[in-house]
Amino acid sequence: MSPVPLPALPDFRPCLRDGVAEFPVHHVRGGTSTGLVLAERLAPADPALREELLRHLMGVPLQGRRPGNRQITGLGRGPATSNKVFFAEVETVDGRPRLVSTLAQLAAEHGGIDWSVNCGNLSAALPLWALDAGLALRQADDGALAIDIRNTNTGVLTTARVRRDAAGRYASAEIPGVDGHFPAVDLFLHDPVGAKTGRLLPTGRARDEIEGHAVSCVDVAVPMVIADAAGFGKTAQEPIAALEADPAFMAALRRVWVAAGLRMGLKRRDGQPMSEAELERSETVPKVCIVGPPQGAGALAVRYFTPQGGHASLAVSGGCCLAAASLVPGTVAQQLARGLRAPAAAWGEIEVGLENPAGLLEATVVARAVGDGIEVRSAAYRRSAQILLRGQVPLYRASAALQQALLGGPAG
Repeated sequence: MSPVPLPALPDFRPCLRDGVAEFPVHHVRGGTSTGLVLAERLAPADPALREELLRHLMGVPLQGRRPGNRQITGLGRGPATSNKVFFAEVETVDGRPRLVSTLAQLAAEHGGIDWSVNCGNLSAALPLWALDAGLALRQADDGALAIDIRNTNTGVLTTARVRRDAAGRYASAEIPGVDGHFPAVDLFLHDPVGAKTGRLLPTGRARDEIEGHAVSCVDVAVPMVIADAAGFGKTAQEPIAALEADPAFMAALRRVWVAAGLRMGLKRRDGQPMSEAELERSETVPKVCIVGPPQGAGALAVRYFTPQGGHASLAVSGGCCLAAASLVPGTVAQQLARGLRAPAAAWGEIEVGLENPAGLLEATVVARAVGDGIEVRSAAYRRSAQILLRGQVPLYRASAALQQALLGGPAG
């Protein structure tokens, strides 16, 4: 595998303007997440300088904590869903280009950066970035344009597909949580089982009792703790704001995800087990949700947490995990789901609708029955995406080392 040139971006590079280093970005939306896509080859190789660059771009503290930070000096915006940055590179595999994505998850109030997870929503913007960079996407069997995406955070391989007409206009889609029709992107997660733990059921059981609550710990695209809402006195129909405003519930949910994370054996990026304190403050893993019977056309109702805060809809990686969990015999999700057919001995596609605060997220799970359990080959979802802005961001407070790394020569 080797890097390939980006033909449309030869002049899209760091520069010096009025004595200030500037860095090129694509500000994008993918699904219900917003963030940045950066060309990996333009960023500093030194990890500390790379993280400094991200803090400048997103407006988070350069050091320490700043409670209530509104990120008015950068492009990030408060919740975890708007504090994401993808580094994108291109490699060749079997003679055709493949995107390589690395996600940095930031938080508003501190400068810590989590490199341990992927984002299914924001991934939907990557094929638009690739086309903007002038890459020739391959034509799929159904006529769509496709490109594979290898995520370095999780090792998950995704195939993204978009459609354009003869005039170059994208086929569009409307999704829950986003007002209006925008370019449609289909994302297929290949071999998503055990993304972080190596196992479909990290604890070895379909159902556990943790902190007095019935939960299932499942790892498909992302490790997630799925809890029966009724055990918390909830229905999974509540507004997210109401759940976040219930301190007893949030405290109980935190105890559950921390204890479950320890039981799942979740690890830091360096391979060491996460401690209880690290899990308590984690912005990314494990994801956690409460589920209950559906009220509408879906198979299951869900309220999803990232985990520190509630999600306005449902992250697609979490949605794929929950959809797969609803097919695993004995899980909390499978026992509460309605109207789903069980996987057969042969591979087959099963549609799973998940009712969330923004509407219905539809996922497709390709699975088959094996003994008392199931195997999952892939999971797919449809998102919409857009490029919000492309341009240069001045780094007014860049350190001399960062400026030199970006531009070469002495700092200006």
